[in-house]
Amino acid sequence: MTLALVTAVLAALGYAAGSVLQAVGVRRSGLRSPLYLAGLGCDGAAWLLSLVALRRLPTFAVQSLLAGSLALTVLLARVFLGSRLRGRDTTAVLLLVAALGVVGGSGTEQPSPPTGSAVDLGLCAAAVLLLVAVLALRRSGSATQAVLAGLGYSVAALGARALTIPDQWWRIALEPVGWAVLVSGVAGTLGYAAALQRGAVGPATALLWSVEVVVPAVAGFALLGDAVRAGWWPAAVVALVVVVACSVVLAGSPAIPEET
Repeated sequence: MTLALVTAVLAALGYAAGSVLQAVGVRRSGLRSPLYLAGLGCDGAAWLLSLVALRRLPTFAVQSLLAGSLALTVLLARVFLGSRLRGRDTTAVLLLVAALGVVGGSGTEQPSPPTGSAVDLGLCAAAVLLLVAVLALRRSGSATQAVLAGLGYSVAALGARALTIPDQWWRIALEPVGWAVLVSGVAGTLGYAAALQRGAVGPATALLWSVEVVVPAVAGFALLGDAVRAGWWPAAVVALVVVVACSVVLAGSPAIPEET
């Protein structure tokens, strides 16, 4: 297993641990609980790890592995929260693990590709438009905000993949795509928070991960030159469909903690 793949798996584990810690913290002491704050820290660390993984792995592979955090969340919630597992949840976990194995095998490690000014400008424009949309539609329904959040995180992932790291790391602040990653990440965070305020966590999370898997995968192939290992295209496509389907099932599981 490559270092980039390990980083992506650790990011998924961080998201899962963050969800459970936030759930436990809220139940015990509310939003000021140290456990809740630790959960937010896990989410932040997981996001940073995912950006690192995107430097070496194709977008579809990283985003699919991150969606696997739902399976880890269900299992951790079963152990630490005593949550109930449905038969379909167990099946979805097993299928998701198998599909992620296929995704991991089909996505060979590949450096971040050079992108043209048109792609960079498009990412910057998309980041700004999504943030404006999230704020302008803040009174809209949970589904709308969840889709916007998924698009925000998708642009952040694509930006992290396309970002050119200068020799002097501090000069990254001068890179427009770097700002696109930050702005779209903020849009995703605000959108998902609004989605959870207006609806149940399950449907919102299902929409979020469905968008986060499909959109970056298609855009990565079309715009960033992401490649699949020779002969693995059919298996990769089927695995991506299974990832999305299992994510939808697991997002509706009673083992998924409700976040406040």
